[in-house]
Amino acid sequence: MDDDPMTGDGASLQRMPTLHVREIRDRFLKFELRETDVSVANVLRRVMMAEVPTIAIDLVEIANNTSVLNDEFIAHRLGLIPLVSDRAMSMKFSRDCDACDGDGPCEYCAVEFTLNVKCTGDDTLDVTTHDLVPSSSDDSDDAVLPVDCTRRIEGEDGEEKGIVILKLRKGQEIRLRAIARKGLGKDHAKWSPAATVTFMYEPEITINHTLMDGMTLEEKREWVDSSPTQVFGIDEHGQVYVENAELYAYDDEVITKAEDLGRPGLVDIRPRQDSFIFTVESTGALSVERMFLDAVEVLRQKIEAVRLSGDGDEGDDDHLANFMRRG
Repeated sequence: MDDDPMTGDGASLQRMPTLHVREIRDRFLKFELRETDVSVANVLRRVMMAEVPTIAIDLVEIANNTSVLNDEFIAHRLGLIPLVSDRAMSMKFSRDCDACDGDGPCEYCAVEFTLNVKCTGDDTLDVTTHDLVPSSSDDSDDAVLPVDCTRRIEGEDGEEKGIVILKLRKGQEIRLRAIARKGLGKDHAKWSPAATVTFMYEPEITINHTLMDGMTLEEKREWVDSSPTQVFGIDEHGQVYVENAELYAYDDEVITKAEDLGRPGLVDIRPRQDSFIFTVESTGALSVERMFLDAVEVLRQKIEAVRLSGDGDEGDDDHLANFMRRG
């Protein structure tokens, strides 16, 4: 039998990562990534934040602005409005599109919006994302709209006020045209679909019950309360147990307290090097499920590009590639 190309001694370093979803909502996802190392966890985090494409306003032409905000300030605010980006993966980057000059609406690479509001009353008028109107009528499920305006398509009477772009007083007016394009978070934060993506090592906590049994109930309570988070608890029999290991913040407070009580080694806390807990929050441009799946697809494409370039050894079955196949 030939030696494994990764080790040279017949021992394979191949891993088959597993994923378990704990909680999922439209803009929130919590999952466990196990049986892999920190390199895979970190690359997954970075791709979700910086390389999953979305759509954002990239060009603004202001025809008239008599508000107190200058043109550049308004253009910057428009760019940071998250847009529903379900069709982003199928769109072209404007720099790669041969169907247009990149300066207007295009079915392949761009979406046009208009904003035309004038205040005629005595009260201050809020100009919001509800006033940002797409030039072309699109009632499809993946229509590009500001994230809070999706109720307009669903036919619901939305009570949401929308994101305030600027305010107008009587006689003031704003008229502009905006072009939204596909982009990546690594080029500008406005294209990042993620509000936050974090992961932590799953802590492995072992209590030395021999030492614990030699402590009084008051000492046990004092030790349990030394943790800033509710990691430990005491049952009705006075036994200390691990209530929620994931709340441990690697602050060493309980370890220090054990030493102060003359009980060094009372607890052993180590991060599991092959298990990670992810927390993902979306801006709303993409659902967290779509963001994760798109990140896996982007990683798969990168691995395929490396394989085709011939940079890797033939037959080298990278554990990240295995994860992509399972994803």
